[in-house]
Amino acid sequence: MRFNFDIAESTEDDSRRSLTPKEDVQWVPLQNHPVFTTTADGGGTAATASASAGGVRNLLAWDGASRLYYWDSNQQCLHRISIRLGEPDPTSVVAASPSKVLRADKELNFVVNKISINRNGSALLLAGSDDLCVMYLYGRSSTKENAIVCRTVSIGSQVYSSDSSAIRILQVSWHPYSDTHVGILSSDSVFRLFDLSSAVVQPEQEYYLQPVEPGRSRNAASICPVDFSFGGDHLWDRFSVFVLFSDGSVYILCPVVPFGSVYKWESILEIYSDAHTFGLKSAKSAAVNNSNMAISWLEATFPEVAQEATDRENLSTIKAHSHALFDASLALQGPLRKVCHGGEDEDLAVRGAECEGRAVSFLYNLVSKDSILVTAWSGGQLQIDALADEIQPVWITGSAPRLRVDSFDHIRGIAMICESIPAEHSIVKLDQPLDNTVWLGHPPPLLRLAIVDLALPRKTEGSSLITMFADPLMPERIYSLHEGGVDSIVLHFLPFTSQINGKDENIKTPSVHPVLSTCQGETSSSSPSPLSGFASLSDSFGYSWVVVVTSTQECVVLEMKTWNLLLPIQIDKEKPIDMEQQKEKDTPDIISKELLSGPKSVLAPQASPNLRSISADSIEGRSALHQYFKLFHENYVEYAHKVYFELKHHGPQLKRIIDDQHARLDEAQQKILRVEAKQPMLDERIDRAVQRHNSLEQRLQRLRRLPGAHKKPLSRAEREFKSELDQFTGVELDALRSSIDTLRARLKRYTKSSKDNVTTQRRKIPGRNHAQDAQISQLKSSLEKLSLLNSESTKKVELVESAIKTMESSKNKTILS
Repeated sequence: MRFNFDIAESTEDDSRRSLTPKEDVQWVPLQNHPVFTTTADGGGTAATASASAGGVRNLLAWDGASRLYYWDSNQQCLHRISIRLGEPDPTSVVAASPSKVLRADKELNFVVNKISINRNGSALLLAGSDDLCVMYLYGRSSTKENAIVCRTVSIGSQVYSSDSSAIRILQVSWHPYSDTHVGILSSDSVFRLFDLSSAVVQPEQEYYLQPVEPGRSRNAASICPVDFSFGGDHLWDRFSVFVLFSDGSVYILCPVVPFGSVYKWESILEIYSDAHTFGLKSAKSAAVNNSNMAISWLEATFPEVAQEATDRENLSTIKAHSHALFDASLALQGPLRKVCHGGEDEDLAVRGAECEGRAVSFLYNLVSKDSILVTAWSGGQLQIDALADEIQPVWITGSAPRLRVDSFDHIRGIAMICESIPAEHSIVKLDQPLDNTVWLGHPPPLLRLAIVDLALPRKTEGSSLITMFADPLMPERIYSLHEGGVDSIVLHFLPFTSQINGKDENIKTPSVHPVLSTCQGETSSSSPSPLSGFASLSDSFGYSWVVVVTSTQECVVLEMKTWNLLLPIQIDKEKPIDMEQQKEKDTPDIISKELLSGPKSVLAPQASPNLRSISADSIEGRSALHQYFKLFHENYVEYAHKVYFELKHHGPQLKRIIDDQHARLDEAQQKILRVEAKQPMLDERIDRAVQRHNSLEQRLQRLRRLPGAHKKPLSRAEREFKSELDQFTGVELDALRSSIDTLRARLKRYTKSSKDNVTTQRRKIPGRNHAQDAQISQLKSSLEKLSLLNSESTKKVELVESAIKTMESSKNKTILS
């Protein structure tokens, strides 16, 4: 039996502290909550339209405890729903009705596509494609129309939400080690990190991503970012940012640390000792230099690691200080390449994407000791890889970052250009020794686990958008949210985890299970109903649920099984299956085989030769008859009793089996009668199909007689050229358009900032205006003189050319004469 006293008390405390009037709370099933049932009849038209325009959205968020948040696009408000997991039965979810209504204290002039809550549940992000706000759920608030009005602030308003800006927000996420830091990836190929506790307008850190050298890009998709993900709690992964580009290439930024974020002391000490053990003691100078830079960065960011052991005995957590190397910027490590086997062709390691379309989303998932990278493609495939080596920090010396400091010379902001290192792209093989890869600055290779095809319906007007989530209870399970519904992918093979557990297993393919289908019919032509919310819930008892909200605000709650999912069915392919043995195993024993084989054959005792001459009334005859009757009773009479008991005991079971056979026989006869009734209709349909086939054959013959029908098939080169054209129209045009829009936005911002700087400088230094005016007038006069000289020189050149032409013509005349 479960006790949720903490949830009940928190609900009562919230009702006391809330400024809304008290109402009687009723606990109803979550799928029957009034928030999801009142508007399901037709109030979701605006949400459906925005969903079709913006793709897959997620307007549902869970704080990890007892509160579920849902953004209502029609009412422009946030619903806070208190939930109880596993009540009244262990597999159900109930919610408190009515819910708390939260509204922003400012008007939102954008369509919210995603909401996300931080770790402690104090702030919630409202993200759109061109604007971003944070709503503070606690603190100063007021009431208006039975709703709690919360303080809402725009993030990066100068960059994203300006009228002249064409920069789109591609992905936004809370940092896993800070409650106040938000990471944003935008279409101008810049990753920004904002600290909401200090400044929401100006970013704390800016990383300008430059994956290829200027002018060296083979296609536009290689320079257009799509998605990003923070790393997990594993070595240098916790300081890493993974960035996905449109062509499927993945790059790594490391180290990226929010100022003031908190980490475990054991984790920092582990990577500090690793740099000393494997880096400084290496025989290669590159490894020693890289480890020296990492150690200096760690000692400056976490000063406690350089202190004496006595001063750091009681440390459990450690806070990051603001620091940046003055003469080096972070390297954009990548693109990550597949690992090669010993005899494998090296070209396979640098080959392009094996999936269709373009990359649309990315997921980093840490499962025990394995870092899993999942890339979703617009063709409906999921590319699942694992990092085959550890991540190490890499800097590019000579590229100094821009620093913003306060009056006490403390770093408040950094900005740097992150470039890739083409010379460091080496082919990594499985049989390579450890000294050839550790701390040399090479990006970690990828071990391909599987490519999962979700078999999504083909779309002619656009590509499929896929969003992925990791199960909080079972990290081996990944949910994929797309326009056709929700699928579950379970990983059965993890290279490092299986090796640590002592399992020498072959690579097993992941298992795919459909969780929810939104198609309205069985035919592929039926348009699916888009989804607008997804959340994965779990409790401490091992139960897991999935909550899905459709565009019409209908809620679906599904319990997800977690036991024995990681144990796939083992089939021995070398040992054939004997059908006779299988039938014997499946057939229950009605009567034992011992009784069916009959009574045991007993040898008669040896009789004397004169037995027939002995009378039955004599003593010898009676003894012989007694001995024979005894043997008969021991064998045949007891066998008859056993048979009688077996038949009497199995009589009801036999009767049930016979009745079941009779029922199945009657059902089969009814099916036969239905088939016989449908037989004329089937014959008629077959005749129509044959006639249709004949008519199509005739039309095909007529079409073949048309001129130009006998065209030669495309050659291999022509097919490759056609595929390149299709790739350009499908992927490259969108990438080029986004790049052009981004450049225009940058140009407008630059011209505007330069004009503002000039005006401010003129206002601050009025004495310089005369000197600047004199310089401008001097430049104008010099330009005029240069133009006059240019015009005079052109006239002289024309005169010389005309003179040369006349001389040549006179020479030609003399020669002819």
